[in-house]
Amino acid sequence: MFSHNRRKLLQASGALVATGALSATTPAQAAAPRVVVIGGGFAGATVAKYVRMWNPAIQVSLVEPNPGHVSCILSNLVMTGAVGMSTITLRYDNLRSKYGVNIVADRAVSIDPVSRVVLTANGSRLPYDKLVLAPGIDFDSIPGLDSAVLPHAWQAGPQTLALKAQLDSVPAGGTFVMSIPKAPYRCPPGPYERACLLADSLLRRRRAGRVIVLDANSDVVAEPHTFHTAFQTTYAGVIDYRPNSEVLSVDWAGKKVVTNWESVPFDAANIIPPQRAGKLVAAAGLLGSDPATRWAPVNPLSYESRVVPNVHVIGDSQGTGQPKSGHMANAQAKVCADALVRYFAGEQPDPAPMTSSACYSPITATTASWLTVVFGYDAASGLMKPVANTLAEAPAPTAGHYKDMFGWAKNLFADSFS
Repeated sequence: MFSHNRRKLLQASGALVATGALSATTPAQAAAPRVVVIGGGFAGATVAKYVRMWNPAIQVSLVEPNPGHVSCILSNLVMTGAVGMSTITLRYDNLRSKYGVNIVADRAVSIDPVSRVVLTANGSRLPYDKLVLAPGIDFDSIPGLDSAVLPHAWQAGPQTLALKAQLDSVPAGGTFVMSIPKAPYRCPPGPYERACLLADSLLRRRRAGRVIVLDANSDVVAEPHTFHTAFQTTYAGVIDYRPNSEVLSVDWAGKKVVTNWESVPFDAANIIPPQRAGKLVAAAGLLGSDPATRWAPVNPLSYESRVVPNVHVIGDSQGTGQPKSGHMANAQAKVCADALVRYFAGEQPDPAPMTSSACYSPITATTASWLTVVFGYDAASGLMKPVANTLAEAPAPTAGHYKDMFGWAKNLFADSFS
């Protein structure tokens, strides 16, 4: 997909142009191009790393207030106690030491797209030639839902441990209620995976009651064969799957969830709210004028905003038709990095980018399934669409897939952060 030979020649020659206006200057006079990246998840970390790796003459600053990223990938295994938080906590040290990324431990609060400046919470002004936003997701509010009491844990970290505490609190024969928002949302198979692991954990602890899954969608969104089989066979009598069930409110005092159909009592709960692009994307005007727009419209050839020039949006906040996952964020970041390197060299983006998404889903404490798909650019729609005959899921969960899951995650973690 990428011309690595071209990059090596480019890096060796130092042939780099910040803007058209700089193209007539001598190399000694030309200012180094500046790329600022906001958000240090899989998308932000990967684009920062690969821009620097493919052309070290480009200055890259990564703005992220946290000392590391806590991965949603494998986080459901923290909930069950199978792995610890250290397994999914990824630091930025290698980005700084190996690739020369400037890590700005601060929070971006606003963008001036005219002056091309990012303003931070500490009052810093970071000028850029190109800006990449990778802020992840934001959540709709649900009346009565207090995520400090009932954690959604759809951003891994302290809420992951709080969700573990919810699971641990379920009494023998009790009811755990969880919800799935309308698609698109972060990690399509993730909620169904979580439902399986909740049920598995209750069975292994001999507390089995019920796991009620309230799905706002009309059917399982990802890996339908795998999860329907798990719900109806592996966890028959434990998982109660209810499609077309949209959560309207939560009554914490009365311990019940109100849906468009019914009121559902619970002993413990995990309500995952509907999602949209990160707050900074909306604040920067990158969603356009239609208030119904939830995800940033971008050109998938470079991920440059279709609303504000010189600003690129990758990862969960983009609206290109691709799933929102860590693996896909990593793939999009490489396309964006390639386009930025080409831009500063006075070249056009790759006209036919392709991305791929792969993920593993633990189904029990010892087995996992997998899902893969390849996306290609569709010029007619300006979106990315699945390539024919590339969508596949594992025929059945196996112990081998469970083992492979950790190798897949380790490789993805390293490719993004090491």
